[in-house]
Amino acid sequence: MSTKELTPNATASIISPEQLLKHWQGHRGLTRKMIEAFPEDKLFTYSIGGMRPFAELVYEFLGMGVPCLQGIATEKWEKWADAEKVKTRQELLALWDQATEDINKIWSTIPAQRWQEQTVAFGQWPGTCISILFYAIDNEIHHRGQGYVYLRSLGIEPPAFWDRP
Repeated sequence: MSTKELTPNATASIISPEQLLKHWQGHRGLTRKMIEAFPEDKLFTYSIGGMRPFAELVYEFLGMGVPCLQGIATEKWEKWADAEKVKTRQELLALWDQATEDINKIWSTIPAQRWQEQTVAFGQWPGTCISILFYAIDNEIHHRGQGYVYLRSLGIEPPAFWDRP
């Protein structure tokens, strides 16, 4: 094979931006189901082995998703956001739903070529815009796994991991 054959074509694509958004929102929908599955009193307090309660993990997801996307869209990496702390599941779900709407709005402002451009997220993490977004998605999936362990240890059957809306 020649070097030219190994050089990726900048216009080639395996997934469209719209498909990626649908994939991410599917994961977010599953995380929402996880929030709903927790008993109210355990969502904010229950942990195993010193790990954070699931609500704390959700705050992390909230602090990453919209701020990452806003930085990608505007190249203004203001601050790694601290998600608003709330006291009830309904309030947490309201924050989640608002973030979902915000993601959909911001997404539509990002030109397709932007995903392959280099950036430095929050002045600290260099990479392509797509690699920054993949980190946020992977982080949510990883920590959602903790939620599965918590729910099972509480005797609650968690939502099926493949059941993404």
